[in-house]
This record gives sequence, C-alpha cells and structure tokens, in this order.
Amino acid sequence: MRERPWRRGVRPRPSALVGGRRALRGALRPMTEALGARRRLAWLNEAGTRIGTTLDLRRTAEELAEFTVPELADGTAVDLLDPVLRFQEGDRVRGSEPPRLRAMAVSEIDGLDLAPDPVGELSVHSADRLGLRCLTTREPVLIARMTRSDFAVVAPTPESADIMRRAGVHSYLVVPLIARGVLLGLADFVRAGSRAPFTEGDVALAVELASKAAVYIDNARLYGREREHVVTLQRALLPRSSPSTPGLDVSSCYDPAADPAAVGGDWFDVVALPSGRTALMVGDVMGRGLAAAATMGRLRTVARTLMALDIAPERLLARLDLAARDLEEDQCATCLCAVYDPCGSTFRIASAGHPPPLLTSADGTAAYLDVPAGAPLGTGVIPYDPVDCSAPEGSRLTLYTDGLIRSRTVGLTARMDLLREAAGGAVPAGGAVCRAVTERVGGDRSDDAIVLVAGARPLGPDGDVFVRTLPPDGKAAGQARTTVREQLVKWGLQELVDTTELVVSELVGNALRYGNAPGELRLLRNERLSVEVSDTGPDLPQIQHADVSDESGRGLQLINMLCRRWGSCRTPSGKVVWAEQDLPVRAGPAGPHGQ
Repeated sequence: MRERPWRRGVRPRPSALVGGRRALRGALRPMTEALGARRRLAWLNEAGTRIGTTLDLRRTAEELAEFTVPELADGTAVDLLDPVLRFQEGDRVRGSEPPRLRAMAVSEIDGLDLAPDPVGELSVHSADRLGLRCLTTREPVLIARMTRSDFAVVAPTPESADIMRRAGVHSYLVVPLIARGVLLGLADFVRAGSRAPFTEGDVALAVELASKAAVYIDNARLYGREREHVVTLQRALLPRSSPSTPGLDVSSCYDPAADPAAVGGDWFDVVALPSGRTALMVGDVMGRGLAAAATMGRLRTVARTLMALDIAPERLLARLDLAARDLEEDQCATCLCAVYDPCGSTFRIASAGHPPPLLTSADGTAAYLDVPAGAPLGTGVIPYDPVDCSAPEGSRLTLYTDGLIRSRTVGLTARMDLLREAAGGAVPAGGAVCRAVTERVGGDRSDDAIVLVAGARPLGPDGDVFVRTLPPDGKAAGQARTTVREQLVKWGLQELVDTTELVVSELVGNALRYGNAPGELRLLRNERLSVEVSDTGPDLPQIQHADVSDESGRGLQLINMLCRRWGSCRTPSGKVVWAEQDLPVRAGPAGPHGQ
C-alpha cells in the first residue's frame, strides 16, 4: 500500500488548502442558505402562534415587540396611529399634518436602554424623522450603517439620540404596519454592539412579519369597533337616570362583556307608578350581538308602556309574552318584574324564567326569594304566579341578569353562593352599591351583566303617606273631604284643599255608583300630591261625552281638567282610581330641586 504524502511528513501547500476550503464553502453554501431559509420560515410560522393570542390592541403590539427580540433585533418599538386606538381607520398621512401616533410596546435586550417614547404617550413624527417617510410612502426604510447625523432623524429627541449613540446602536430599520390596505402604524428595529447590521434579507423578513402582525392588530381594531358599537347601542337603549322613587333608594349598573358577540341582550327599567309605588324590571334576551340588542330595545319599550299603565307584574309578563311572540326574530327572553308599595313596604314579584332575586335584611343576611320561575317570554306558556314579600326599613332587593353568575370555570351553585355573600353585609351607600356587588362577585364572565339594587327607607319624618278606610255608604264622601282638609293643612298644602276636596268627592262618588262601595282613601305627598280611592268594581272608568242636558258623566272630565294626570289600575280585589296634582311652588330662595 502506497503511503500518503503527509504521512511521510510532507504537508500540502497552503494554496492547496485555501482552494479546498473555498471549494468546500462553495459546496456547502446552498445547504447553509437552505437551512437559513428553513429557519426563517419556521420563525415566521411561530409568529402565528405567539402574536395575536388576544384581541387586545396593546397586548398584540407587545407580542410583536417581544417576538422580534433578540431573534431579529436588539431593540423594537411599535407605534400605532391614534385613530386606530379609537377603533377607526388610520389617518391619511399628509406632509403638512404630522401623524399622531402612540407608543404601544417596547422590547430591548438586557442592558440596552435606549429611552424610547414612553408607552401610551403621544408621539408626533415630524418631517425630519424617518418614521414619517415610512408612513408616507408605506415602504420600509433601512440605514444599514448609521452615521452621527442619522441618529437625529431616528431618535425622538436629541437626548435619545445621544443615548442611542452611546449604547452602540449602528443599524436601523423601520417598516409600516399595513393590513387590508389600512395603515395602522409602524415598527422600529435597531441593532447594537458587535451584531451584524441589517441586510436586505432582514428587511424582507421584517416586512413579512409586519404583514402578519398587522392583520392581528387590525383584527383587534375591528373587534374593538364592533364591541364599541354594540355597547353604545346597548347603553342607548337602557335608562340614563332613575325617576323619583318614594321609600326606595335605587342603584343600577351595566357591565358589558369583553366579547362583542356576548353583548346586547340585557336590560333593566325603573318606572314611577301612581301612589308612590315603583316598578322594577330586569330582563335578558336569549341571544347576543346587534340582533339581541334590537330585540331588547323593542321588548323594553313594550314593557315600559305596560308598566306605565300600572298593570300587576303577573299580568304585565303575560302581555309581554304575547308581544315577544310577535317579534320577527323569534327570540325568547327571561324577565323579572317587581312592584314596590311604600305604604306597606312590600314587593309584588313575578318571574318569567329569570334567576331569583336576593333579599338582604337590615342585619346583612341575604337569601334568595322563592319566586315561581315561569316560562321565558315568547314561549307561550302562561300564566305567571306572583309572590308578595315584606321589605322592612333597611332591607335591599337585588335583581340581576344571569351574566353575573355564569362562569367558564366555576359552577352555577358556587357562583350563586358568591353572589349571596357579595350582596350581604355592609355595602357603600348610593349608586356605588351595584358596582360593589359586581366587583365582589368578579370571575371570568362570558356575558354582560346588569345589577339593580333597591333599598327600602322611610318615606319621610312627618309622614308622607296617609291611609284611611272609608265607610261603604253615603257618609264616605263627607268623611273623605274632612280627611283631605285636615291632612293637607298638616302638610302645609292649604292651596290645594279646595281642588283636592272636589277631586276626592268625584272619586268617592264613582266608587259608590260603579264600584259597589269605596274601600281605602290614600294620600301621598312626594314630588306631587296623589289622591287614590279603591273599590271592588271590575270596570275601569273612562271619560264619557256628556251633552248639555245630561245630569252625569262630567266627573272625570272635571278631574282631567283640574289634575296633572289621572288613571286607574286593577288590583286582586277590584281597582284603584287615582289623580295627581303638582305641588305649589314656594316663594323664597330656591331649594335643591329649584323650588
């Protein structure tokens, strides 16, 4: 066997070694480039799982910045146009109007502090900055080797330029964030120290990554816009303020879900009824989105109209069921209605498939009321069974929608126990009580929620309600007039004595003639003076046309002219006819309500 030359101590010539290495590198170059391309492709594919994990604009920008450091750059900053943060399309960038951007995310390698724009702060890209060129042309801008003058057109301030120069930044790249033709913002990349500068290959890689990330950012923008539209519609369909509620402190709050597809079906209402009574209602359409919000608005309108007619809760739900069946959307809804009477401090409650209300006593003990849960509205299964419960002074009734007690991770029973604990004990006074209950329950809710809390309180220190039983004969009218005169004098309402005596005489006369006999006379002083007479007759009074020769039929016409409003409603034992007058405006300095 022939011995090789280098085994005999003969080494090959250096030129031969160099040539062999070059040949080897040339042979390996395609393999190296293929491995690099495969590694970059795998990196881009990984971006699809690490960017856009949520539909939050800020978090998506943070994921983009974090993903690029240190694989692509030593430092990354993501800025979004200000309109994008309001879920609108980006500005049309003009040379005379510097675009308004906000810094959304910054990521840097350890030890590199470049003092970028503070996250959340407004950043105006002036004409001398490279970011404006990128936004205007929608093309990436690369400075492979930065000179001293380049720092001034890259950094937001001269101080930042000095910091970048001292940190050893030597290469800069900015790319636009564009999705579906909408300009969203830009992403800045820098390299520092001994790292190789950006190349054209890095530019292509950054542009591809920015295109993928921009789609996720735009998805978050569209998602936020849809949610904003649904929530705006939902809030517009809910009452903006509560009316005067004698003997009741009412607090409410609406907490929309994070997912726009889960918003749009909950509603509540508070309606002042005659004789100082108050109607409370909460409901939930079994649907989501704009369709559910529209259905909710229609149902609330019908429900409010029926409540204004002073219909008992069980009869109101029955009529509302008929209205729900006529909706073209063919949707169902749950609903709970409660009417509070301050005279007896009682609630009359009826439910159409709604979660039971909570009654919290004055000592802080909360318990769910056993209200028969009838069928949801729109299913055609009626009637509904009401429940009467006492609400002493200091107690609270909590009504809510099921979004408050539903959770992806906790069972319904556990959530209801948590709500009972949250509604019990001490709570803030005024309108903060509902927000306190919502925050105490917490959890990972997947639906919007409404909380309505009504706390019983005394009507007034000098007795704002007066009730007297009238005799079932002709003496009733005289006793009613005497009672009205004495009570109005005690209340200091002498100006209303003559008119109220005439009104109560007509009400008692109608009860004697058409209602078998008068029952109770009730006077209530709140924002207005209310006079109410009950009887056992089944027919509700109506204004009749009376000719000049007719001897009757003018009583209700007279009441209609003398009073602000009047009406009647059915009760379990008959009906109630009522009339209201405005209180006189007192002379002197204006009070807290302008009187």
